[in-house]
Amino acid sequence: MKHLSIVLRLSVFCLIALAAHGQEVDVAIGAGTVSSPSSNISPIFSQFKQTLRGGNFLTIGGDALIHKSLGVEGEVSWRTSRTIYGGAFPYRPLFWDFNAIFAPRFNRFLGAEVLAGIGAESARFYTGQVSCSYLGGCTNYSSINHFMGDFGGGLRLYPIGNFFVRPEARLYLINNNQEFSSGRAVRYGISIGYSFGGRSFIP
Repeated sequence: MKHLSIVLRLSVFCLIALAAHGQEVDVAIGAGTVSSPSSNISPIFSQFKQTLRGGNFLTIGGDALIHKSLGVEGEVSWRTSRTIYGGAFPYRPLFWDFNAIFAPRFNRFLGAEVLAGIGAESARFYTGQVSCSYLGGCTNYSSINHFMGDFGGGLRLYPIGNFFVRPEARLYLINNNQEFSSGRAVRYGISIGYSFGGRSFIP
């Protein structure tokens, strides 16, 4: 999580800088779950693979609209609790991505967004052993990472000022996701956020 923390801090700094120069910047935090196909092979056979389905996921993200409704977006989602992989040891899936975003604002109360980009799935397996490195510090897990494509959208509802509530969905297409039953996963949930700078709508 150390590297992730550094990335998040740099992202926040960049978003603040963009907001200071007049671009709209949106930040949000949300919760949801993940749906993914399960294995169609009986678990008594060795070919059985774990599904990514289920669990509560926390999401933190933000975007900067650089030209009108077009901009860039990034987010990270992780399962809040560990689950058991193959009945043997705990693991936690994590998704992070960077996207191009189109986020039109229709009026004071309603906006939308569609996005697409790339990122990675990181499956963290807690084996009970601690490993240390000079750059990464010490961790109590080992990670298996896979490149992925990311597509999604959401509806922004502005009940008060620049605060918004956003029902959202993301489709993750994960390359060579051989540890799990499918390379396809859908995250859906709801986020609460705030829009800084940029567009304004006078009553």
